[in-house]
Amino acid sequence: MLKVTELSTGYGENQVLFGVSIQIGQGEIAGMVGSNAAGKTTLLHTISGVNRVWAGKVEFCDENITKMTPQCRTERGLIQCPEGRRLFPSLNVLENLLIGSYSKRAKPKRNKSLKHVYEMFPILFERRYQPAGLMSGGEQQMCAIGRALMGDPALLIMDEPSLGLAPIIVQKVFEIIEQINREGVTILLVEQNVRKALSISAHAYAMESGKITMHGTGKELLQDENLRKTYLGI
Repeated sequence: MLKVTELSTGYGENQVLFGVSIQIGQGEIAGMVGSNAAGKTTLLHTISGVNRVWAGKVEFCDENITKMTPQCRTERGLIQCPEGRRLFPSLNVLENLLIGSYSKRAKPKRNKSLKHVYEMFPILFERRYQPAGLMSGGEQQMCAIGRALMGDPALLIMDEPSLGLAPIIVQKVFEIIEQINREGVTILLVEQNVRKALSISAHAYAMESGKITMHGTGKELLQDENLRKTYLGI
């Protein structure tokens, strides 16, 4: 579904990614781990079209989207759930959810998608008229995931969905990720919780200093001695 080939980019004159190549098959959960400032979020933003590609190629469903606008990528079902939730705090929950459904792809399915989001996150239905900024961190993360689902994703890119959440909420978030995947959505997951991310990933990558340093199945990476020392302290 997604093929990134020898991708390089950066900010200003500072290069961040150096020839990154990854592939994600349809229906997979693909995990990506790495330390802070490894280039993970930059890679996601570049796949989404927010950052300009310096060199290399991005293909989505066998189509070259390297020079496409973020809007055109969204219309094809490439949706990103950003780090830090990025909700509009003064808008209520319903308004935040509806923001995700204005593409030509998503708008005809708006009512069906909203019903599905409420079934997945009953708390969002209860709080639908409450300002999003007044919800807890876990509730805000659910709202951010719900907004992404309103876009009718074929590929859902998730950037640190468990960041700053209590352990019991983290478990709930990972259960939701697996449920979304079972419903047919391919997922690219960047996550600080290395053990949980790799345990649910069919394929996984480790990134350091803007380069892919390791790849394989999630289980293979979990068993790798270097990765266990670096990220798990084992």
